[in-house]
Amino acid sequence: MDYLCLELERFDHITVVRLNRPEVMNALNTVLMNEIEMVSRSFLDDEQTRVVIFAGNGKHFSAGADLKQKVSDPDRSLLKARRDSGLGARMIRAISEINQVTIAAIHGAALGGGACIPTACDFRIGTTDCFCGYPEVNLGINLMWRSLPLCVRLIGPARAKRMIMLGEREDARTLLDWGFLDQVVAPENLESASRLLASKYANQPPIAVQMIKQSINAVSSALDDAVMHMDTDQNLLTASTQDRIEGLSAYFENREPEFHGR
Repeated sequence: MDYLCLELERFDHITVVRLNRPEVMNALNTVLMNEIEMVSRSFLDDEQTRVVIFAGNGKHFSAGADLKQKVSDPDRSLLKARRDSGLGARMIRAISEINQVTIAAIHGAALGGGACIPTACDFRIGTTDCFCGYPEVNLGINLMWRSLPLCVRLIGPARAKRMIMLGEREDARTLLDWGFLDQVVAPENLESASRLLASKYANQPPIAVQMIKQSINAVSSALDDAVMHMDTDQNLLTASTQDRIEGLSAYFENREPEFHGR
């Protein structure tokens, strides 16, 4: 299949999926998110690939949701808006349900949804100059896309509260110390380090490895559906607030927002 916003590279038993909107820092619009969901599901029928590497073209892994994308139908019903808002969660679920081992190769910025994608992978390698964060709260909205528990499991509740509730950017050293990243390498070594780790898992017996992965994920994510089934509704609620309007205005006007809980 040909993709508009993805590039695929296959070698041996490894497939590299590259986000390919470098002109906008690989911002996640609906086309790109739909394609990530589709390619993730495509590995269900792929018996040759044993490891999937997610990477980004250009200077950054991903700046997150494309805030400049306009709603296609401003008069859409609440029912349709609720379904449309679930795309991100479907994308993250599709990544997390890939049977094969998954690795995120992070360089530059991985923010918002761009940080959610690596947390849905099994392993994360970052460059020394990379940084990650969840700026959603500074735009007046909650972290959604089923990604809150993924962050909590990686770094623990206290650090997750700090990272998500303050919306600050954390550098590579901090992310490594917290356990968000598994490895930090020089920028020029990111591709080789990712492929080295991938080759180790690609050389393992795939049936056993994939069953182990699924079992570990089932244990660690047992409560995710019970907690995160409402994150779309929370987003629709926060998106209707004055704080959301203020957050977006401040972002585009390059100033500090003033929130009033309205």
